[in-house]
Amino acid sequence: MTSKLTKQELCVLELVAQGRINKEIAQELNISIATTKAHLESIYKKLNAHNRVQAVVKAISLHLIDV
Repeated sequence: MTSKLTKQELCVLELVAQGRINKEIAQELNISIATTKAHLESIYKKLNAHNRVQAVVKAISLHLIDV
């Protein structure tokens, strides 16, 4: 992990781990879909992941999120 995830990024990642789509995440967190996508891109970069599944798996293995 290159740098620490923000609280908002962790919230997004937890919702991704629950199987939520971007639209649902945006509604849940009261942010735009574009902001949701920006958070995901930042998460991918910080976790060196290429997609949602890799990001969730790495976050779980690093004990960043609990599912």
